[in-house]
Formats: sequence, structure tokens, C-alpha cells
Amino acid sequence: MRCVRLHAVGDLRIHDEPLPVPGERQGIVRVKAVGVCGSDLHWFSEAGIGDAQLTHPLVLGHEFAGESEDGQRVAVDPALPCGHCEFCLQGNPNLCVSLLFAGHGGQDGALQEYIAWNKQNLYSIPDSMTDADGAMLEPLGVAIHAVDLGKLKAGMTVGVFGCGPIGLLILQLARLVGATKIIASDILPHRLDAAKSLGANHAVLAASGSEVEEIRAATQGRGVDVAFEAAGKQGAVDAAVGAVRPGGKVILAGIPDDDKTSFTASVARRKGLTIKLVRRMKHTYPRAIDLVSKGLVDVRALVTHRFSLDQSAEAFCVAQRREGLKVIIEL
Repeated sequence: MRCVRLHAVGDLRIHDEPLPVPGERQGIVRVKAVGVCGSDLHWFSEAGIGDAQLTHPLVLGHEFAGESEDGQRVAVDPALPCGHCEFCLQGNPNLCVSLLFAGHGGQDGALQEYIAWNKQNLYSIPDSMTDADGAMLEPLGVAIHAVDLGKLKAGMTVGVFGCGPIGLLILQLARLVGATKIIASDILPHRLDAAKSLGANHAVLAASGSEVEEIRAATQGRGVDVAFEAAGKQGAVDAAVGAVRPGGKVILAGIPDDDKTSFTASVARRKGLTIKLVRRMKHTYPRAIDLVSKGLVDVRALVTHRFSLDQSAEAFCVAQRREGLKVIIEL
């Protein structure tokens, strides 16, 4: 079978390798679609992410869908928690101390024609959903977890700082929960256009230098109730902290390039802010499938580029340049 391995920064190579051999409780999945995520881009451009570094050629890809051995079309949860540590037993498998994750560290991911994966992580998807829709359930799961952390209520005002796929999914969920004013911010005009088409009431160009002032003006000086940062950039964090109301929440979903996030302590302290960080997701796939299959969340509109496995290097370069929204590799 063919697969794509990352050998060094920007160095993706196609390999011909034996079919995987499933272990206990595993099945073989014929991979059909793989999304290129921001965390994949960290691996591609930095040969690592945080304290996890490339030590051997790695198959990337954790947003994926395919076909199981029994012919079922499935979306695949890429996280493999141990199931018995303190954090798993508390219902937080995303915080598992022994968690394995597709396309991360020593665990090969989905950019291969076939993958052996735990059967309990395979979720059947209806015929109304495409393979690309199935791959989009992973970023939707992250967005669901972020919104859960924000504890949104009907009538709230929400800020979304960073309108890539995660931010645009958070935006849709906020609207679904009942947020009555959603303010989107990004440095790229085409992403703000997407935010407006998906329900943002106000779109603010972050590159203007007056982002916080514009958001405060749009909220009559009050600020947003919950600010979701989904850009992975310090400027977005600063804007989120600056634009949220006293007593509000800041939910940090972005992954910074330099593995550091900071905020002005006096501003956050005087506002009495609650700041939470998003660690992937937990127990979200059934909810995500329901939301997409019932047409309540539009994942298909976010897919702007499609490439074949042979074009993986080009796909990563397009995603790295932030062209469009979501890049999908189809096998």
C-alpha cells in the first residue's frame, strides 16, 4: 500500500509499504479522506509540536474517514486513551497520561491507504454524509469541546478570534446554542467572508489595528461574554482578553508556533476572567454525526481544496499558505 511519511521539515515522501496487521481489538480501515489540520502543519513546518519532536519518518493525519472491513462507512476517532488511568476514569480521556494519537509522536496517522485502528473508535456515518464530511467530524469535535468549556447560554454575545475551520465551526455552534450576537475576527478577508456567510453578525479585520475598539463599539462598550481564540497567534489571544467583558471567559483553542501563550495579567486579573485551554475533545463523535446529518452544522462549506495522496506535499503547502479554508486529501 502507499503512504506518505514526513522525514524532516517540509519533506513528505510517498512510500510503498506492507499492509498493516491489526492488533487485538483492532480492525483495518480503508482510508478515504484525510483533513489537513493546523497541528499537522506544525509537524510539517517545525518537525514537531510542543515537546513532541520528529524522531523517525511519521505518517501524519488524524482527521479521517473510510470504510471498515465489514463494508461500513466510518468516521474515526484518532485518540486512543488507556481507559484506566485517573483521568480516563474521571471521564476525561482527552487528558489521559498514556494517550496515543494518530499522526503524533510515535503513532502513525491516516495518510496511508489502510490503517489498523481500534474498533471502538469507528463510528458509522449515514449515506447522506460524504467521506470528507466524515473527516470533518474531528475538527467539529474540537469545536464542540471548546463550546462545552465556554458554557454558552442563549442570548450571549460571543467573539471568535481566528476564522479557520475550528473557529468557523465554533461560530456555527454558538449560533445553534442561541448566541444573539457573534463577532468574528481574522487577518484574512476571505475567512471573514466565510464567517459572515455562516452567521457572524459582525466581522472585524484584525490587521486593522483597532480590533478591540471595534468589538467593544459593537457591544456598546460592554465586551463579549465568551471569547474563543482559534488562531494560535499571540495577537488573537491579546484581542480575546481585551474584548471580553469583566467576569467573562476566554477559551484558548489555538496552538501557538513558539509553544508559548501569554496575556496581560493586570487586564485579566482586574476583569476576573476565567481562562480555559482546549485539549482536543472527548465523547463528541455521536453528537457531531447527529449535528451534521441533521443539517444543523455545515462542514461541507468549509472544504475548499481537494488533493490526491500523490499531491500531499502540494496540499500541505496550500494549507500552510492559509489559502481557502479546509484542505482534504482523498485516497
